[in-house]
Amino acid sequence: MRNIRQPGAPVAERIQWVEARGRAFTFTLEAGVPLLEAARRGFAAEGFAGGVLKFGSGALGPFAYVMPALSKTSENAAFYSETYRPGGVIRTKLGSMTLGTRDGAPFFHCHGLWTEADGRSSGGHMLPDETIVAEPFVVDAFGIDGAMFTAEPDPETNFRLFGPVASANTGARTTSRAFALRLRPNQDFAGCLEQFCRAQGIAHAKIRGGVGSTIGARFTHGGVTEPFATELAVTAGTIAPGPSGALEAALDIALIDYTGGIAEGRLVRGDNPVLMTMELVLEVLG
Repeated sequence: MRNIRQPGAPVAERIQWVEARGRAFTFTLEAGVPLLEAARRGFAAEGFAGGVLKFGSGALGPFAYVMPALSKTSENAAFYSETYRPGGVIRTKLGSMTLGTRDGAPFFHCHGLWTEADGRSSGGHMLPDETIVAEPFVVDAFGIDGAMFTAEPDPETNFRLFGPVASANTGARTTSRAFALRLRPNQDFAGCLEQFCRAQGIAHAKIRGGVGSTIGARFTHGGVTEPFATELAVTAGTIAPGPSGALEAALDIALIDYTGGIAEGRLVRGDNPVLMTMELVLEVLG
């Protein structure tokens, strides 16, 4: 399996996880408000301090983002591009966000694909402090209670990364058992989730959210992304018994690589290792 050497030593615990409770809901992002604040308000209105969300068609502007890039030093295995600030309103195609905290304040990690005002298709990592909601649009959210994604230094990758930590219950209404997860580098995305569900006695789960990176990508439709550094959003995902009865993860994703290549589809099980991180929430269905 493909492997990228990270600057720090691997941490023994390859899946960082916290069990929590959660609930799915939808809300409308307010126009004229920073995307971070609009997301925070939507979760807060339902009693949640954080969680994950996904969206399709939307409008953002002003807008700022970075793309994956090669690292110019040995301090990181890959890095970010310069900041891009396309003019006008960008129209999102899809996106996935993790809403948590950094330095004690709300913060998000959000990847997506979009079309810029000049018609150019692009994607990458949206910047929380420079992205404004241009027009109201609806998002599908999943709030979590009892866990919070918090940005902390990660010695293995030498980045500050979101990972789940236990948090005080807020008393929000919840409907489902859930697990907040962060998958560490150089382990297969699907296999990692299948192993986790077996260990926890989970027979059926739905992926909520999903933001991270893989070492290139191999798709079931035959497509291949060779450039190793990607920014990825999970568009749909389940872990459930396959034809043999063994658990199988079905992971539909969209990504942009460091050359600007865009790809979408279902990942091949067993051949898509995590590059830096993968954050998501598993909603337990059975």
